[in-house]
Amino acid sequence: MRHMWTVLALVTKEFRQVFRDRNMLRLIFLMPFLQLVILGYAVDTDVRRIHTAVYDFDRSRLSREFVRSMSAGDYFLMSTSDRSVLDLDENFQTNRFNAALVIPRDFGRNLENGNLAPASLIVDGSNANSAGIAMGYAGMIAAQFNRQAAGLAPSISIRQKLLYNSEAESVYYMVPGIVAVLLTMITVMLTSMAIVREREMGTLEQVMVTPISTPAFILGKTIPFAVLGFVEMSLALAVGILWFGIPFAGSWPLLYGLSLVYLFTTLGMGIFVSTITSTQQQAMFFAWFFIIFAIMTSGFFAPIENMPPVVQHMTYANPLRFFMRIVRGIMMKGAGVNTLYRDIAAMVLYSAAIFSLALMRFSKRHR
Repeated sequence: MRHMWTVLALVTKEFRQVFRDRNMLRLIFLMPFLQLVILGYAVDTDVRRIHTAVYDFDRSRLSREFVRSMSAGDYFLMSTSDRSVLDLDENFQTNRFNAALVIPRDFGRNLENGNLAPASLIVDGSNANSAGIAMGYAGMIAAQFNRQAAGLAPSISIRQKLLYNSEAESVYYMVPGIVAVLLTMITVMLTSMAIVREREMGTLEQVMVTPISTPAFILGKTIPFAVLGFVEMSLALAVGILWFGIPFAGSWPLLYGLSLVYLFTTLGMGIFVSTITSTQQQAMFFAWFFIIFAIMTSGFFAPIENMPPVVQHMTYANPLRFFMRIVRGIMMKGAGVNTLYRDIAAMVLYSAAIFSLALMRFSKRHR
């Protein structure tokens, strides 16, 4: 009986400590609720809102009706491209379009005469799953259009082509994403926990009263994790290319240079987490919640275009969204600065802002 009261007293004590710790309360209640609500909408494996460029060289009544039938529902978002079909590759590299419908001349005349009427659907095959579903949608819509216009005895034939991933291998899409995720996880987790560990051991205060400046201390704590992040990234790239046979279409210096810029974001986030936590356990949880949110809203699993508009706007607050597109663009499409400049600009802005905020908060706390 005495042991039961002892256990009860310890349980009561632990509950009191938990409810007195505001950071722990946020971890227990607020963070899971936010993730459940946001990620419940963000993770959607359906394929919708496929931005499709229309190149209608026929401009007949039947070609316009076929384009309208493709626009029915929310599968394809059809837009008449103001650029040449020769610029299609650049449109895909900038993620302006995910597919292109090319309708040749005499399309309508062939239908009216009961002849074969070919049309081409070119799909960005980076995400093999989404590309396969998109081509399946197009085939069903063409078959339905054929049935509805049976009086013309039409026969629309859609020639389908995958760009950047002609083998339709999903690993080609996932491995570049894993490279971005690994770099994020390693640097955020290790940086936040290393600084908090110094505080728990009491050595952080001892170091801060020495002549070592705050920038020097931050550099000394973060450079090792930046190096480890690059090592992990290089190992992932080596496994992807040598083991899985993933082609690398872009520039190695560009990929590593932009990864270095992105590291200022993740290292800054790790420093920031260390300033709002007191224990390694808290730092681990905060870092983990940030990483889960970043991964799920970056387009790693599900295309951002599939998410509800509100969640799509929220993804702009996620730096990993831009780095994910950069890594996949360089590796799979051979994209350069001329097509990635918007993502690069956003990533540079986030890197400067987050790292500066983390330094200011760290300096203020340990002044």
